[in-house]
Amino acid sequence: MKTIAVIGGGITGVTTAYALAKRGFSVTLLEKHRYAAMETSFANGGQLSASNAEVWNHWSTIVKGLKWMLKSDAPLLVNPKPSWHKLSWFAEFIGSIPHYRQNTIETARLAIAAREHLFAWAEAEGIDFDLKKKGILHIYRDKAGFEHAGQVSRLLAEGGLPRRSVTPEEMRAIEPTLAGTYYGGYFTECDSTGDIHKFTHGLAMAIERLGVRCLYGVDVQAVATDGKRASVTLGGVAGDERLEFDGLVVCAGTASRALAAQLGDRVNIYPVKGYSITVNLTDEVSRASAPIVSLLDDETKLVSSRLGDDRFRVAGTAEFNGYNRDIRADRIRPLVDWVNQCFPGVNTRSVVPWAGLRPMMPNMMPKVGRGSAPCVFYNTGHGHLGWTLSAITADMIGDVVAQSLGRPAPVASGQAAIA
Repeated sequence: MKTIAVIGGGITGVTTAYALAKRGFSVTLLEKHRYAAMETSFANGGQLSASNAEVWNHWSTIVKGLKWMLKSDAPLLVNPKPSWHKLSWFAEFIGSIPHYRQNTIETARLAIAAREHLFAWAEAEGIDFDLKKKGILHIYRDKAGFEHAGQVSRLLAEGGLPRRSVTPEEMRAIEPTLAGTYYGGYFTECDSTGDIHKFTHGLAMAIERLGVRCLYGVDVQAVATDGKRASVTLGGVAGDERLEFDGLVVCAGTASRALAAQLGDRVNIYPVKGYSITVNLTDEVSRASAPIVSLLDDETKLVSSRLGDDRFRVAGTAEFNGYNRDIRADRIRPLVDWVNQCFPGVNTRSVVPWAGLRPMMPNMMPKVGRGSAPCVFYNTGHGHLGWTLSAITADMIGDVVAQSLGRPAPVASGQAAIA
């Protein structure tokens, strides 16, 4: 039986381990934390959102970034301090602007395929993750934003996603608790929400039942390959331990760039910090005043999801500030203010803040496929859509590994490899 190491115990690593185990591989999952899903997969916005498939490689993003650069509470914040990593990333980001249309359509197509896999896996393994199939409502406060959304909708439709424009009156009918004045909106009925941490934890338990060896609390010191096999060196109090495998899949989020360099590959992931708050709905008025339908506010770049009966998650913003994980009060405050403005009946006395680093490639497309060595593979760089795309990219890399290591598996219809 072929042995495979998967580095990373977030949503991408755990789904990858699941896909490989189902194909008959002997899988070892390596995760530095004591549990699965303790970093970027811990408290994201909760949306399984094909409707948010638009990539950011657009000149309007550059203009907004420059305009907001000195505004500490801006939805998009770039630390002006230069670094080679940041400069090279933004140069490639700009270079990918001509592919905006193609990549948006492809991302939508992948997101649609991903939801079928994820729902099927959750049902097969009995995972409760506060799934709500209530759709996602995009809200717009001005004509320009609404008209741009119309252009995006046409691209999403080419990727197979139906969504419809709605009037302010229809928006209030879809989500009666929403306060404020809006120009219009777009509603995607087939989108959904769920708790990424609960799902990943549930699937992590499932992979152990499937025989995956899960090593938590291990420090990956080094990775290497001779072209035929791959090795992982783990650090510990008793000294370093070197493990060898027939194959290695890097699913390590923002750490993937450094690991790839050791393996002779360039994976130019940048850590883009996002923030979230979880509002504990501690009284009946708050529970009745919080929305059931998931929202995306285009102006503030915030999303919201109702998680069960007593939690309300709000997340968003993008901060280019290196590997800094600090939770800044001036970045959390706009999220709380948004709740107070849009849902004034919700009590925000009990709010849990969080920040995570999204692993983003410059073209906003995940790195899914082979490395330069035949036994090295990547499934990483999903950016703000890791939760949305995780199941389909795990299935794709499962096929790539199987084909490369001599265990061919059928490719499901509609799939395509991403370089």
